[in-house]
Amino acid sequence: MADSRGGPLVLGIETSCDETGVGIVHGHTLLADAVASSVDEHARYGGVVPEVASRAHLEAMVPTIQRALKDAGVAASDLDGIAVTAGPGLAGALLVGVSAAKAYAYALGKPLYGVNHLASHICVDQLEHGPLPEPTMALLVSGGHSSLLLAPDITSDVRPLGSTIDDAAGEAFDKIARVLNLGFPGGPVIDRYAREGNPDAIRFPRGLTGPRDPVYDFSFSGLKTAVARWIEAKRAAGEEVPVADVSASFQEAVVDVLTRKAVRACKDNGVDHLMIGGGVAANSRLRAMAERRCEDAGITLRVPRPKLCTDNGAMVAALGAEMVARGRSASAWDLSADSSLPVTEPHVPGETDEEPSAAAHHHDHDHVHEMSKHNLYS
Repeated sequence: MADSRGGPLVLGIETSCDETGVGIVHGHTLLADAVASSVDEHARYGGVVPEVASRAHLEAMVPTIQRALKDAGVAASDLDGIAVTAGPGLAGALLVGVSAAKAYAYALGKPLYGVNHLASHICVDQLEHGPLPEPTMALLVSGGHSSLLLAPDITSDVRPLGSTIDDAAGEAFDKIARVLNLGFPGGPVIDRYAREGNPDAIRFPRGLTGPRDPVYDFSFSGLKTAVARWIEAKRAAGEEVPVADVSASFQEAVVDVLTRKAVRACKDNGVDHLMIGGGVAANSRLRAMAERRCEDAGITLRVPRPKLCTDNGAMVAALGAEMVARGRSASAWDLSADSSLPVTEPHVPGETDEEPSAAAHHHDHDHVHEMSKHNLYS
């Protein structure tokens, strides 16, 4: 059992998209971060196929949990709770994770915490840089969303300031990579090519940066179209497309907008810390520009290492551990996946804070079940 000085020992399960992630944390300390990715199975389609992702999660779930427990050097019976991404994400993929978490929590007699995917991306930084300042300003950038969030309390109070109107940054990276015939996923490969290119070679548009545009919202649809048309015009003229320069110029347009709006949000709201998370936070140019602009503005930048920025179980475990540490109520046994779970709901609690914990509910069940759980998991 985790001792009180180290914080709760929590296992987290993440299946919102194409990564089967299982993490184990002890308070703010990461013990295991096991990931099984199905990205190669989706590459032939140029994007994530929900049915393929769901089946891959189902096959990977138990081996990945077993690997995480082995890596952490703990027994399942030692855990203080099970956390799982309840949403947002792909409905079928989420259901696999939620069903697995409920089964493990029920069998082990542990409380269950259904948590928010976006809030988890913020909370994972505690594993890298210690407790989050309150409030925290977070820029989350991934394949499906670009969001600016103000979090006075990561377990109960997360406020959306701005979000994606059309294409998220990650989607734009994937689509431009496809036009350039660079494969899937697009983010890492464009980042690599951009290092050899000139970011000022082509002046691509910066979406929603006009005086009448929403201050904190994001739109990369116009940028994506402008880049695709530029490439098509080059090819139509029989000219070679300068892949490195296009990658660098496109990437510069994306990170310019992201960092400019994030720094402005910090200034406008009197927040002196900025946390950047999500898969696109692994982008080297985004990190460099954010560091420079934050330094100029007197803002402390917090960015987890790249592996913790992409979808992973550690981030879910981190938020689950914070729920346990702050005494938040466990989720009810009828917890379900919610593909559009709003970020204003960091977790899905039971009916009331006075509800008995999942562990307490469990002890009402029959003794045969108690014996079977002991044989399986002790």
